[in-house]
Amino acid sequence: MSQVTWRAGEELVRRVQLAAKQQGKSMNEYLTQVLDAATNPDLAGDEAARVRERLQRAGLLWESKAPRARPDPAEVAAARAAAGRGTPVSSLVGDERE
Repeated sequence: MSQVTWRAGEELVRRVQLAAKQQGKSMNEYLTQVLDAATNPDLAGDEAARVRERLQRAGLLWESKAPRARPDPAEVAAARAAAGRGTPVSSLVGDERE
């Protein structure tokens, strides 16, 4: 986990503190969720949608230019099938204990 130093005007900091308090969150948790909502297009839900809408109106919403490719369903099925083969870890641990 990284740590970031943030510089902002007193009025903005006060508004962020108030918004976090109203939602029962720490300022760190609130800022993390706002920044995630601003940069993660996969987030869904009422609160995230409202944040994304505000950021979009302010011209601050990050939009990924590259479309996200979904994995091939056949490859996913093959990976799931392969994951069930082999020696169970419990057997390996049991063999080591003997």
